[in-house]
Amino acid sequence: MKRIIPTLAAFLACLQLPSLALAAEAVHGTNLDLTAHGIGYAALAIFVVAYLLVMGEEFIHLRKSKPVLLAAGLIWGMIGYIYGTHGMNHAAEIAVRHNILEYAELFLFLLVAMTYINAMEERRVFEALRVRLVCGGFSLRKLFWITGLLAFFISPVADNLTTALLMCAVVMAIGKDNAKFISLACINIVVAANAGGAFSPFGDITTLMVWQKGIIDFWTFFNLFIPSVVNWLVPAFIMSFAVANAQPQSCEINVNMKRGAVVVMVLFLLTISTAVCFHNFFHLPPMLGMMTGLAYLKFFGFYLKKTHKKAGEQLRRRTSDTDQQIGDTVPFDIFASIARAEWDTLMFFYGVILCVGGLGFIGYLTLVSQTMYTGWGATQANITVGFLSAIVDNIPVMFAVLTMNPHMSEGQWLLVTLTAGVGGSLLSIGSAAGVALMGQARGMYTFFGHLKWTPVIALGYGASIWVHFLINSSRFVQ
Repeated sequence: MKRIIPTLAAFLACLQLPSLALAAEAVHGTNLDLTAHGIGYAALAIFVVAYLLVMGEEFIHLRKSKPVLLAAGLIWGMIGYIYGTHGMNHAAEIAVRHNILEYAELFLFLLVAMTYINAMEERRVFEALRVRLVCGGFSLRKLFWITGLLAFFISPVADNLTTALLMCAVVMAIGKDNAKFISLACINIVVAANAGGAFSPFGDITTLMVWQKGIIDFWTFFNLFIPSVVNWLVPAFIMSFAVANAQPQSCEINVNMKRGAVVVMVLFLLTISTAVCFHNFFHLPPMLGMMTGLAYLKFFGFYLKKTHKKAGEQLRRRTSDTDQQIGDTVPFDIFASIARAEWDTLMFFYGVILCVGGLGFIGYLTLVSQTMYTGWGATQANITVGFLSAIVDNIPVMFAVLTMNPHMSEGQWLLVTLTAGVGGSLLSIGSAAGVALMGQARGMYTFFGHLKWTPVIALGYGASIWVHFLINSSRFVQ
């Protein structure tokens, strides 16, 4: 231990060598420009290495939250050290608390949404839908369109990841060993789910961040509906010609939703309405409305728990289906649904927000903003954001844009919301939906299988941008 401390001190001292001196002199009450300093270079390198590990999650099987959590701690630790040596002890603390507040609002919002999704899954809502689609007697080409259409319209309410997994389960059950159909259907689902999430504040993390930031109001997002439809329909129409019109084997529908499933769905819609009202009419964070909506589910869960024995006796008198009896009479546990939230994803958001916030505090986002939004112009910069989101991820890219907060018209903010949401469809690794489906349909939906159709998806990407400029031209006026 005695050797470690001097070594660490020496390392930190080396980061302040004259050759890597501060680009601007420290002034009390202002941020230090660390972009040309050893601390800045080290923070940038740490983030790049961490995100390379995130991108390689499928291959190295390291949970994506682990590297970004460590990176966030290291980056802010170095920032705190250098600010302390310049007598600005509280500057870094204030900045990191601001980032944590932004994360807390996003965390609580998503936690409620995930809890409702898990509750609906526990009540067999998604399983009943899946079985009805599988046993509906549709041809493969019809199911290609049906699963795409449902992915497009479910993702604005649920998230695109849950929607994609549900629809993929349907095509896997129907296609079985038909690798070509499964690959095409999965590509269609990814594009549809990402496009559907782009026009709703609840459809994607990026749209949620823009809405919570107060840049675009709730109803304005729906101006992206037609561009989002175009983004999905263009590649779907072209790909549909490659789908065989064969008829899969029929089966019997024998799955019913559990007691209270419909009420849970209604409560979820009521919760969303509460969040919108809190934000639009009371000027409070949407997270507060979502947490209030969680109370709705908690009270209904209490009712289900208290009445499950009586309901079970009535069910036993009506049916002899033992499996259904066991499933329906198990008391509903709200905390089981909370526990099944995507905690790795929630921790990943923490790491990303803190990492990007740290790089912004160092000064790198200002440089990027000057290069892209001042040098290139807002339109070219926002279109580039879509391509970046296909390679990196739309969450850190959008958070970086929000942190830079360039001066743009409402039309340009809608454009970057659209491109960040649908740009991830260009590659299978560009969105959480694509990565998840590569694991679920392993060997049939692959990176290169998706890459084969990237030019067609890019055609839809360009068409959606053109349509946005066409129908929302009035919103580009400052």
